[in-house]
Amino acid sequence: MVQRVSTGSPFEATFGYSRAVRHEDTVYVSGTTGYDYASMTMPDDVGAQAANALATIDKALKQAGSSIEDTVRVVYYVGDRSDVDAVVKAVGPVFKDIRPAASMLIVQMIEPGMKIEIEVTARIGAAAS
Repeated sequence: MVQRVSTGSPFEATFGYSRAVRHEDTVYVSGTTGYDYASMTMPDDVGAQAANALATIDKALKQAGSSIEDTVRVVYYVGDRSDVDAVVKAVGPVFKDIRPAASMLIVQMIEPGMKIEIEVTARIGAAAS
């Protein structure tokens, strides 16, 4: 059985994707940017964008029966190499004890204000193992 999760972002409908897809005990979370969906704004600060992205990811994981603590893989897409230290400062405290497999790429973002996009794979129950 496949469960599709939406967090209510207008981009999910426009682009035609699910924020997350759960198949058995694995949850795949789409690339998530730093929008604050309550205000539909994007902060200028890359650390704030990373925090917003992680909050959206955790919300999607919880809807799928998981949580950020079950993350087994994370991919960071960063728009500017000079933002790497700020990204590490924002995400390090979240993942320091979880220690998922991780990659970071420097890429061109689709919108000028976007500075980071984060993609996660989680296995339900991984935090307890």
